[in-house]
Amino acid sequence: MKRQLRWVLSIGTALAGMSVAAPYAAAQEAEAEESREVVVVTARRREESIIDTPVAVTAVSDEQLDIAGAIDITSVQRFTPNATIEVARGSNSTLVAFIRGVGQQDPLWGYEPGVGVYVDDVFIARPQGAVLDIFDVERIEVLRGPQGTLYGRNTIGGAIKYVTKDLNLNAPEARLRVNAGSYNQLDMIVSGSAPISDTFAVGGALARYTRDGFGTNLNTGADHYNKDILAGRISAQWEPSDSVRIKFAADRTEDDSNARHGHRLLPSGNGAIPVTRSIYDTRAGLPARNSVETQGASLTAEWDMNDAITFKSITAYRDSETVTPIDFDSLPQPDFDVPAFYADDQFSQEFQMLFETGPWSGVAGIYYLDGSASGAFDLLLRSLGVTVYQAGEQEKENFSVFADATYEISDQWSVSFGGRYTSDETTADVTRELWLGLGSGSFSPNNTTSVFLATQTGYTGLNRTDEKFTPRISVNYEPTDYLTVYGSYSQGIKAGGFDPRARQDLDPTGLSRTGFAPEVVDSYEVGVKGSFFEGALDLNTAVFLADYKDQQITVQQGADSNNDGVNDTFISSVFNAGKSQYSGVELEGVLYAADNLWFNGVLGYIDAEIEEIISGGANIANRFVTQNTPEWTGRLGMNYVYDFASGADLNFNVSASYRDEYYLFNVANPGFPPGVNPVFPQGGPPLDPDAYTLLDMSLVYTSPTGSWKAGLYGRNLTEEEYKTGAYNFVTPSQLGRPRTRPSMERRGPSRRASNSCTDPPLTTGAD
Repeated sequence: MKRQLRWVLSIGTALAGMSVAAPYAAAQEAEAEESREVVVVTARRREESIIDTPVAVTAVSDEQLDIAGAIDITSVQRFTPNATIEVARGSNSTLVAFIRGVGQQDPLWGYEPGVGVYVDDVFIARPQGAVLDIFDVERIEVLRGPQGTLYGRNTIGGAIKYVTKDLNLNAPEARLRVNAGSYNQLDMIVSGSAPISDTFAVGGALARYTRDGFGTNLNTGADHYNKDILAGRISAQWEPSDSVRIKFAADRTEDDSNARHGHRLLPSGNGAIPVTRSIYDTRAGLPARNSVETQGASLTAEWDMNDAITFKSITAYRDSETVTPIDFDSLPQPDFDVPAFYADDQFSQEFQMLFETGPWSGVAGIYYLDGSASGAFDLLLRSLGVTVYQAGEQEKENFSVFADATYEISDQWSVSFGGRYTSDETTADVTRELWLGLGSGSFSPNNTTSVFLATQTGYTGLNRTDEKFTPRISVNYEPTDYLTVYGSYSQGIKAGGFDPRARQDLDPTGLSRTGFAPEVVDSYEVGVKGSFFEGALDLNTAVFLADYKDQQITVQQGADSNNDGVNDTFISSVFNAGKSQYSGVELEGVLYAADNLWFNGVLGYIDAEIEEIISGGANIANRFVTQNTPEWTGRLGMNYVYDFASGADLNFNVSASYRDEYYLFNVANPGFPPGVNPVFPQGGPPLDPDAYTLLDMSLVYTSPTGSWKAGLYGRNLTEEEYKTGAYNFVTPSQLGRPRTRPSMERRGPSRRASNSCTDPPLTTGAD
């Protein structure tokens, strides 16, 4: 066993022009005092105190992310109640995001995200490449509930806003951060900016993230769960006058981390290949080469037309390509292997008019998105001697008009009205072919050994248009400057589409041609935000109820294609559930016990239930569950700052994050007892994750001038191991020889069954 470091050591330096270096410490103290009283967010497209914002929003600053040792956007999950923000199964940088039970589990092209991800107000349409690494960031905001009257792209579950830092027009800046940690982790992040004139500045950031794997592919020797990412951003900011601001930004990320094939919970069907001793090892036969390239550019222009009206334009383009091998069976032989390719691109244009005059304030806008998502993969089924080729493309054209206005009735009462008209046009091609042999000529043109058998799906030019007006209303009451009480109603929508795995040959009625309909949610929320006991306690609470209609549910099941009584393939079906209801409570608070000691806590509870799915005249809702939605989530943290006489300080932070058990899919995977399955007479374990608690600590020293920091970070010190994704083909409708494969994330060191002792607590550096 190779020796591993126990902690992540992070060292950062900041250099600035001499004109701003002298007052740095005093300014830092003033900012710290101010941040204790006021947290500023832009959740409503204008800067305002989080206490005055009548929406449920979590704001995590760059300082909080630094203290927590956050590496990528999934770390925000620990700060946010009723949220699941994870890496998708089998991938390194594809995002699975759920807020209050609403999200997108299947990252395949053709499905709309339930949670919107924004980088500086630019919507990222696809989950591939959306696991953003933390660098050059000012804060991350998580808005819970439907979004549409304030944001360019409507999202039914919420929004995650990644806000980068503005450039310094007054003096040059340079920052360097180095992280070294367990598994030979070495991260280097360098960023800076320089003013070219009094009105123009340029800047950039470059980040390199590397780490050995938590495990090994015992078949090929390749690292398993490693990290190899290169990311960069350049920007330019021009402010020719006090009323005009123009910012250009471009970014690119190359993720060459090895493919994540996961850990198999059952031996091979014939019992010859046992379960690996470490849950981070695999015996997958597909190569480790995995590549994700994503890039984009945006141009944002703001013009203060007068004291009351600001015009804003956001123009953006993004694209990405993913080449990934997915070994479902996690065995050397290609019993269920999927080499895959994904590609997407998007162009968006948004115009906003922000206004504030007398008792009125708000925003009105027009949004346009033209995007496409496509992909292709081979499904290699060695035991059947065939290959299924699946490919397709879905083009999305969205046009929306939205507005949200607030009227101040008095110093204490205000009311907000909002509305959005959305038109989504979807055009789709779906192809599915059956080939004799391993590999298809359609996916690999150089493959001349396989023989084409049949076209199972040949849809071209499928088209549907979904239109909807969604309203919002909010009443806000502020009895004091430090207390806000609000109640709101909002409606959200997620557009319909077409099943990218549709089976035309097994769909005699042709229902798959019409696609699946939009889903709609009516969300009711009551919240209280305030500062109590002369500022000693900041507390934000929200109670919500969401009535869901036509929820889009995806189910894959076995199918008998030749009527011989044996399921020799599988079909996918997407349908709209009749009714669901989600209700819950959220609390976020900070208790200041002393000037240098404070405690923070997050608590989320949700009761999520699918109430009605009518099939054949009967309600079969009890067969389905809500996915990626723990009943309870929470976090409790403590922060202590010791001030040295020199002006330096030492920040000690400890936190525990809890997530209840939950379901990975819309159907439960409880495992099966011995004697049920003849191939696996010993039975099989459950796939859905159990409850778990993660313990993190950090110790960060800041120099007297604030020009450099050094930190020691420990993550998951109790060595928790838990699942974040899974595949299950051991069912009554199993495909040929049964296979099970969960995809598991590394959260601390593995425990090997053959060892009489375990390694001491370690940190992985990245989550």
